[in-house]
Amino acid sequence: MDIRASTVLPARREPIELHTADGLTLVGELALPAERPPVATLICLHPLPTHGGMMDSHVQRKAALRLPALADLAVLRFNTRGTTSERGTSQGEFDEGESERFDVAAAIEYTEFHDLPHPWLLGWSFGTELALRWGRDPLVEGAILLSPPLHRAGDADLTAWAEFGRPLVALVPELDDYLRPEEAIKRFALVPQCEVVPARGVKHLWVGEPSVRIALGEIVKRVNPAAYPLPVEVPSP
Repeated sequence: MDIRASTVLPARREPIELHTADGLTLVGELALPAERPPVATLICLHPLPTHGGMMDSHVQRKAALRLPALADLAVLRFNTRGTTSERGTSQGEFDEGESERFDVAAAIEYTEFHDLPHPWLLGWSFGTELALRWGRDPLVEGAILLSPPLHRAGDADLTAWAEFGRPLVALVPELDDYLRPEEAIKRFALVPQCEVVPARGVKHLWVGEPSVRIALGEIVKRVNPAAYPLPVEVPSP
């Protein structure tokens, strides 16, 4: 069976709630391998909610639908404050990435309390800025950034991540609307351990199955290299 845009692979999926230090409840979902413990965890930080970003933004949703089965990963997705998806609406209001620091902290704490191994941040667009600004927690193994705009997150955040010392991977679309590979290489030079990966033919929103496969493959290559490359078909049920 070919893996297509609509493919849903087996996993243990459960609705979850995150509780922030400033008293909010955020809604989310945890997807785990169906029959084995996970080898690592992705904490998904979604694109800008004022432009349609949410926990179901398609690349991160497809990570949850595929990677527990294909790469033995736990995938934690949630709506940041004030954000709505089919799962529901998280309490609070969008705060331009400021109070969202508590949302990031709540997700990281959830992985600790539930013994989810080796958490990596997976930020996309606005979510990359949350990762860079608020994700420097000792529990975090590293971060993968999809389409980082480097708008709210600036040089001071990059310098702080360099000092943090954990791996950083920037997947930068060749045709991005905000930051393209040549400029990204210059900006991320402040982080010696950062790997900038140009995504050829890809746009900011990673639309289309070929773009999704590039993103998921590059994620798995860093988080569970033993599962790379990802298959493009699976046995029929």
